Amino acid sequence: MSEYKPKSFWKRPEGVTGIIVLGGLVIGGGILLTGIIPWLVAAAANTLSLAIMLLVLGAIIYLALDPKMRALVGYMYKSLMRWITGWFIQIDPIGVLKSYIDELRGNLNKMRKQVGMLRGQMHKLKELIYNNRKEIKDNLSQASKAKENNKQKVVILKSRKAGRLRESNLKYEDLYKKMEVLYRVLNKMYENSEIMLEDVEDQVKMKEQERIAIRASNSAMKSAMNIIRGNSDKRAMFDQALEAVADDVSNKIGEMEQFMDMSENFMKSVDLQNGVFEEEGMRMLEEWEKKSDSLILGTEKASLLMEAQDDGNVLDLNKRIERPERVATHRNQYDTFFE
Repeated sequence: MSEYKPKSFWKRPEGVTGIIVLGGLVIGGGILLTGIIPWLVAAAANTLSLAIMLLVLGAIIYLALDPKMRALVGYMYKSLMRWITGWFIQIDPIGVLKSYIDELRGNLNKMRKQVGMLRGQMHKLKELIYNNRKEIKDNLSQASKAKENNKQKVVILKSRKAGRLRESNLKYEDLYKKMEVLYRVLNKMYENSEIMLEDVEDQVKMKEQERIAIRASNSAMKSAMNIIRGNSDKRAMFDQALEAVADDVSNKIGEMEQFMDMSENFMKSVDLQNGVFEEEGMRMLEEWEKKSDSLILGTEKASLLMEAQDDGNVLDLNKRIERPERVATHRNQYDTFFE
């Protein structure tokens, strides 16, 4: 929470409603004022009416200059705008988190399928590289025998074919390395996102009841009095923590979907049957590797990239994709938001 910077009221959906309503009030007030100016001029001619008008004007100016009163009016206005916006848009943080849970489940199913498809492509590529190596060896052997029999044309033909296959294999091996990075990252993202899903579900179960209790014990009037006194409002702070959780989950879902789109485009650009692949897919993956941060992977990103480059760390493509098990010492990653 110390690093969390909440959005200002005016940048939220209810803030947009507030701007529209405020604009309407200003325009309506201007029209009304234009209509009653003759009446005000006539009333000002009377001493009693003028005194009353000056007292009302003084009261308005006093209330506008009083910081506590401004805070109270602001709180009431924001609360009203949230209530109106809630008719059309889901802005309740618990409701938002519930929608993110459904979105996460859908993304995890898609990611699992992507990992399976990628693994299938990697198996095919591995087999292609193996067959090319075998063919290179056969061609070089035939070239060696042709040389012994002074068949120069056969030597040239077989040597060139071996050279072309070796060139192709260099590209395929580089492609396999990129696929390995993609596979390791997708797999780790899947594991971390599964844990995140469980953590968010746990938070929603606990905090939904806790929020009901807090809102029952901290009424809107009590919150307004806290605002006037300058005290911290428990109800507002709890909602802010929930919004911080929702923002964090939203950002991670965004990263997940962006990486899934990139990996899908990468896999579509690879045509193993014809032995071709587009450079654009490789470039996009390389750009992602160069980015220093990942919300879902955290510090694990660097170690995953190192593992993919380590020839001694052989990737087991036959290993089943399993849901990660939560250890007994696991602490919900969102508990600290409410401390």
